[in-house]
Amino acid sequence: MIRLFVALSFPDEIRQSLAALCAGVPGARWVNPDQFHLTLRFIGEVDGRTARTVSDALSTIIMPDFDLELFSVGTFGDRRKANSLWVGVRPNAALNRLQEKVDNAVLRSGIAPDRRKFAPHVTLARLNNAPFDRIGAYLSHHALYAGPRTRCDRFTLYSSFLSSSGAIYTPEQVYRLDGGLAEDAEHDWMADEAEAWDQDHGDWDKAEAAAYGAE
Repeated sequence: MIRLFVALSFPDEIRQSLAALCAGVPGARWVNPDQFHLTLRFIGEVDGRTARTVSDALSTIIMPDFDLELFSVGTFGDRRKANSLWVGVRPNAALNRLQEKVDNAVLRSGIAPDRRKFAPHVTLARLNNAPFDRIGAYLSHHALYAGPRTRCDRFTLYSSFLSSSGAIYTPEQVYRLDGGLAEDAEHDWMADEAEAWDQDHGDWDKAEAAAYGAE
């Protein structure tokens, strides 16, 4: 079995811009810049055959490239006990359309519907009892953050597992929006690696799934 999700990745310019935001909140567990992503659809744990079906369905998605701009910051969780810190996205009809196409492809693969509302964001940090006043100061200071505009012409199918140092996300297949495959795995990961997935890796980072579904 293997845990999967679909997301947008970012070029170095965006990662560097986001990394500059990763300071100023005591006790925050900041995301490694290499792991920054915008989740389009959480899939969950599937077997190798289902993973192949999902990948094939995602490869049929075709739509025009579009621009994306990250904007402002926010938190998920209770107002006085936030559990994650994130950067949002300026309203973007093309992004919503891509998310719908990804969701439909996953549904056609036999995966149960995700009832959570799509809330596009990039997680910056996990919070555990971070000082309320410091979170407030951080949000005020970065309220007008605007990242460099980036061109989106592909999306990625990731695998995920929780290591002792935190969640690790591995790109398994990259799909161009013109219908081509930008990258392919060096081996048939869905046939062998997925079946050999070690259940003892532990649960997938539940905070990520909860944050993705928050409104």
